[in-house]
Amino acid sequence: MILTVTLNAALDVTYQVPRLRPGEVHRVAGVHERPGGKGVNVARVLHGLNEPVLATGLVGGGTGAAIRTLLGEIRHSFVDIAGISRRTTVVVDGSSTTGFWEPGPEVSGPEWESFVAHYAALLRISRVVVLSGSLPPGLPVDAYARLIELARSVEVPVVLDASGEPLAAGVAAGPDIVKPNAHELAIMSGMAVGAFEAGAVELVEAEAVAAADAVRDGGRTAVVASLGPHGLVASTGDGRWHARPAAALTGNPTGAGDAAVAALAFGLAYRVPWPQRLADAVGLSGAAVLNPVAGTISQTDYARLRRAADVREV
Repeated sequence: MILTVTLNAALDVTYQVPRLRPGEVHRVAGVHERPGGKGVNVARVLHGLNEPVLATGLVGGGTGAAIRTLLGEIRHSFVDIAGISRRTTVVVDGSSTTGFWEPGPEVSGPEWESFVAHYAALLRISRVVVLSGSLPPGLPVDAYARLIELARSVEVPVVLDASGEPLAAGVAAGPDIVKPNAHELAIMSGMAVGAFEAGAVELVEAEAVAAADAVRDGGRTAVVASLGPHGLVASTGDGRWHARPAAALTGNPTGAGDAAVAALAFGLAYRVPWPQRLADAVGLSGAAVLNPVAGTISQTDYARLRRAADVREV
């Protein structure tokens, strides 16, 4: 079973409008409510692939109750907190996506320790752990580092997808895979990942691979960085690859990174070779872009995009 951890779970609300015009009133063509947060999105993708998965994390209040209810058939085991879980709102108009992210509830020290004990118990039935998303107020910067160390102590592999100081502290604890985006990769490595200008793809690839190498620094952690429409670069102990879709896709990119993380976790659980693992990540992330709701994919889109993915060693 794959365990996903969402410490800042959310109720995701997606509005579909014909065209977003700031300052104007909009008639909403469609509204979708889903339990969200990056780890929850990963769990939904894995569940859609019929992979055994369990979602855990922190939830509270009426929003937290809605998150539990809307998870439906997805197995979950969340820890309750006194604060009210956040909401996120995404406006999609077919050509762009605009998001509004609430910060999340304050988590007390005893609530955090209660979750850590719960997590440690769940590790006994987990084959891979996914730690992803922001930290709610009140949690220490090294929260992910602590969870990684606990997983490593019982030899459960970890995929980390975070940002800022929690990401840096987590990488220092030695997860098996870390998945930054291009911006996060540049900050972590101290190197500039170039603009994706026409004709500059090879330069961007070279810079991105060098930055991923710098973050890995010869260590045990594989670095898989997402480059938006230009796919993924990976620096691993087995080699370095660039995986890209056959063509750029338009749609809602909000859950694309989470879908890629789901593929990486699946590949880690079953020791899938890196080229196939990265093709799966390109296929799943592309299928997520084509769906208006984060964490939801079409199996047909996934299969088509995975077959068309261009994965080459660099």
